[in-house]
Amino acid sequence: METGRDTFPFPYQPYNIQEQFMQALYIALDQGKVGIFESPTGTGKSLSLICGALSWLTDFEEKRKQESAALLHEGEAALSTFTAPSSTSSSSAEPDWITDFVQKKADRDLVSKLKDEELKRKKREERIEMIRNNVQLKYAMKRKSCEDEEAIKLLQLSKEEQTEPQGDQEDEELIIAEYESDDESKTRTRFSATEEDNDDDLVEEHVMKIYYCSRTHSQLAQFVHEVQKSPFSKDISLVTLGSRQNLCINDEVRRLGSSQRINDRCVEMQKNKHEKQNEDGVKRKRGPAKAVCPYNKPSALQQMRDDVLGKVHDIEQMMKLGRETHSCPYYATRLSVPPAQLVVLPYQMLLHEATRKAAGVQLKGQVVIIDEAHNLSDTLSCIHSAELTGAQLCRAHSQLTQYSDRYKSRLKAKNVMYIKQILFVVEGLVRVLGGKVGQNPQTQTTQTGTEMLTINSFLFKAQIDNINLFKLPRYFEKSLISRKLGGFVEKYAGSGVSLHIQSGSNKENRRTEGLNRYLQTLQSNQNTAPVSAADEQGSEAEKVLSASPMMQVEGFFMALTNRNTDGRVVVQRQGTVSESSVKFLLLNPAVHFAQVLKQCRAVIIAGGTMQPVSDFKQELLFSAGVGEERITEFSCGHVIPPENILPLVLCSGPSGQELDFTFQSRDTPRMMDETGRILSNICNVVPGGVVCFFPSYEYSRRIVSHWEASGALSRLANKKKIFQEPKKANQVEQVLSEFSRCIQRCAADPGGLTGALLFSVVGGKMSEGINFSDDLGRCVVMVGMPYPNIKSPELQEKMSYLDKHLPHNGGKSPGQALIENQCMKAVNQSIGRAIRHRGDYSCIVLCDRRYARPATLSKLPKWIKDRTSTHTTFGPAFAALRKVRARVRSSRTLS
Repeated sequence: METGRDTFPFPYQPYNIQEQFMQALYIALDQGKVGIFESPTGTGKSLSLICGALSWLTDFEEKRKQESAALLHEGEAALSTFTAPSSTSSSSAEPDWITDFVQKKADRDLVSKLKDEELKRKKREERIEMIRNNVQLKYAMKRKSCEDEEAIKLLQLSKEEQTEPQGDQEDEELIIAEYESDDESKTRTRFSATEEDNDDDLVEEHVMKIYYCSRTHSQLAQFVHEVQKSPFSKDISLVTLGSRQNLCINDEVRRLGSSQRINDRCVEMQKNKHEKQNEDGVKRKRGPAKAVCPYNKPSALQQMRDDVLGKVHDIEQMMKLGRETHSCPYYATRLSVPPAQLVVLPYQMLLHEATRKAAGVQLKGQVVIIDEAHNLSDTLSCIHSAELTGAQLCRAHSQLTQYSDRYKSRLKAKNVMYIKQILFVVEGLVRVLGGKVGQNPQTQTTQTGTEMLTINSFLFKAQIDNINLFKLPRYFEKSLISRKLGGFVEKYAGSGVSLHIQSGSNKENRRTEGLNRYLQTLQSNQNTAPVSAADEQGSEAEKVLSASPMMQVEGFFMALTNRNTDGRVVVQRQGTVSESSVKFLLLNPAVHFAQVLKQCRAVIIAGGTMQPVSDFKQELLFSAGVGEERITEFSCGHVIPPENILPLVLCSGPSGQELDFTFQSRDTPRMMDETGRILSNICNVVPGGVVCFFPSYEYSRRIVSHWEASGALSRLANKKKIFQEPKKANQVEQVLSEFSRCIQRCAADPGGLTGALLFSVVGGKMSEGINFSDDLGRCVVMVGMPYPNIKSPELQEKMSYLDKHLPHNGGKSPGQALIENQCMKAVNQSIGRAIRHRGDYSCIVLCDRRYARPATLSKLPKWIKDRTSTHTTFGPAFAALRKVRARVRSSRTLS
C-alpha cells in the first residue's frame, strides 16, 4: 500500500493536480506522516481530501480484516497441530509440559481475541447495514406510542418549575457535593456524573476513524455537503460535533441566549435526570419537581444515533431529525463518535485537551485532518490563552463570597477550604491590578502601565505562590463550582438589578445584599452611557451581570499551570481597576499541539495558502518533537489557465509618486492622493466589482475621510457605487448582498455605473471565508503591507521568545521572520478572495514598492508568484489592466 493507489473514486473526472493531491495524501496516511498540503481555493481541495482519505480508510480496513483472518487461520492451525518439543531440544530450565501449556495458552488467547474482534466487527457492519436499509429496530416502534405525550408533559413540567415558589430545599441543587479526594489518580468521584455521563450500555468502543476539523461551523457544513456529493456518501458513517448552543433543540433552554447559561441549564437537567433515576422506588423529598430534559432519554438517543450513522447529515439536518424523533442532537452525536468513521468538528474540540475529553474524542492511533490551517499557530495560542478584567475578578469574588456565606453551614469542610483558596487567589489577582476586593472596581484608580511577567514572577507578585494551582483546576472540574455559582447568580441576581428571594428570611436577604448592592452599582454606571447607545449598553450589561465570570476564572487558573518558560502574564493597568486586566499569553503553542501529534497515527495540515512553510514547521512541528523524516509536503498550482490571473506590483502611481506605505509615509496627503488616483484609474478600466484592502480600520477611516474632503471619493462614486466593511459581524451578509445586487444591475445597464467598489480591511470580517468570485472580484487591490503593531508588548515578548528558542536562518532572526510571515499570511488570505473556480479570472494589484523585494515575493503562493510582474512606472501596469475590461466584455457577449 506504500505505493499508493492507481485510481480514486470521484464524482467527476478529477484534474491532474487533484489526482496528485489524493495520491500524496494516501501515501502520507499509509506511512503515518505529518503532511503539509497546500491547494489553492477553487481547486477542489475538500473533495480531494474526502476521496483520498476515505479511499485509504476503506483499503486500510480491508487490509486489516484480511490480516486478522490470516492470523486467525494460523492460530487455529497451530492449536490443532501443536506437538510438545522433545526434552533433548529444550534449552529451558522449565519442564516441557509447562512450556507446552504456556504456548498453547498464548495461541488460545490470540485466537479468542481475534474471534472476538471479528464478531464485533460483523455485528457493527450488520447493524449499520440494517440502519441504512431502514430496517425497524425493536425499540423504535415501542417508543413511538407514548413519546409525544411524555415530551409534552416534561416540557410543561420544565415551564412550571420556573414559576413555582422555591423553598430553601430547592437550593440543594446549588450545593457543591462533598469533595472526597485530591488524589490525581482517581478518575471518578461521587460527584463525577458530569454532563458527559450517559448510559453505559449506549457506549461503544472506537473504530478506526478520521477526524476532520476546520475553523467555523459554516466551513464544516460546506465540507459535509461535499461528502454528500462524493461517491462515499452512502457507505460512510459521519457525525458532526458542535456546541450545545448550536445543537440544542429545547426551546426553554435555547431562550437563555448565552452559551454559558445554556450549558449550565443543560447540565442541571442532566443531573436531575440521574437523581430521578436514583430515586425510583424511594419517597421523594418535599418541594417542587425538578425539570429534566424531555429530549434526553436512552431510547430516543439510541434511535437518533443510529439515524445519524446511517446517513450523512449536516447540523441543520440533525436539528430537524432531533425534533422529529424527540431526541437531543448534542448527546446523540457524542454517542455516535465511537462507531463513526468520519468525525467533523471545530478546532476548539480537537486542539483543546479538556474539550476533546468532554466530547469523547480519542486520538490514539487515529487520523486527524486540520483544514484552513494557515493560522494554526495563532489558533492554538488563542485557545490556550486566558484574560480576566478587574471587573470580572471583583464580581467573581463578590459572588463566591455571597455563595459561601449563604451555604456555609451546608458545605463540607474540604469545599469550604477550596472556596477560601479560590477567594484568596482572586484577591491576589485584584491586588496585582492595584485594587481591593469588596470595593467598586470602577471607582478604584490605578497607575496606568503594562507589565510582562513570567508565570513564577506573577505568582510571587500576587502573593499566591503558596497555593497549589494544580489542585484548584481539578477541584473546579470535579466540583462543578463554576456551574453551581452560575445557577446561584442566575437565581438570586436575575438581571443584576435586584435579588428576589421568595419565602426567604430577613437573614437570607442580608446575606445577599452585598451582591445586590454591588450589582446595582455596576448597573447604575452602565446607565450613564450615551443615549444613542443606551439600549445596546443596557442589553450588554444585562448579559454580563446575569452570568458568573467563574468559568473565565477557571480558565485563567488552568492557564497558570503551563510551564514557566512557555507563557507570560501581561498585567495591564488602565486607570481604573475595572478596566485593567491580567492576561495569560501562550508563547509556545507546540507544547499543546505535541499531544495531538504524538497520539495520532497521521496528521494532515491543509490550507489554500500555507506559505511560508519553513517557519511553520520550525515553530509547530520541530518544537513539538517531530523529526524531519516524518514530515511530508505537497503543494500544487491552480487549475486556471495562466492568462486568467494578472498579479501586479505597483512601485509608483500615475503621477510618478513612489508608493511607500511605511508608518512614517502613509499618512501624508500626497500618498493618500496618489492612492485615490490609482483606484480611480482602476475603476475606469475594470468593470464589475473591485475590492480594496487597507492595512487597518484606523487607516481606512483616515484615508476615506481625506478623499471625502478632497473630492476624490465623489469622483470614485461617479464610476462605482462605494461600500464599506461594516463594524458589526451581523451586518456583513447584508452589505455583501447589496454589493452583489449592485454589480448585477450595473452589468445589465452598461450606460450607468461600471460596478461597485468595496473598502475592506486585512484581517477583518471580509478578508477570510468570503468569496468574491466572478464579477464580484474582477480586481483586488492591496494598499500597503499589513505589518502587525511592533510596539505591542505581547508581540515583542513573542519575538523575544522565538529569538531565544528557535535557530536563526538566512541571517534573519526568528522574531523578525514572525512579523514578515504574519504580514504575508494576511496578504495571501486577502488576495485569495478572488479566483474561486477554473473559469474565473481576476487581477491583483499590490500597491507598495516593498512587494518587489525578492524575499517578499517568495512568500506569495507559488501559483501567484510565478505570474507576478513588477512595474516601476504606472503606464505599463495600466495597459495590462485594460485587458481585463476586454476579457469581461467578451465573456458577457458570449454568455
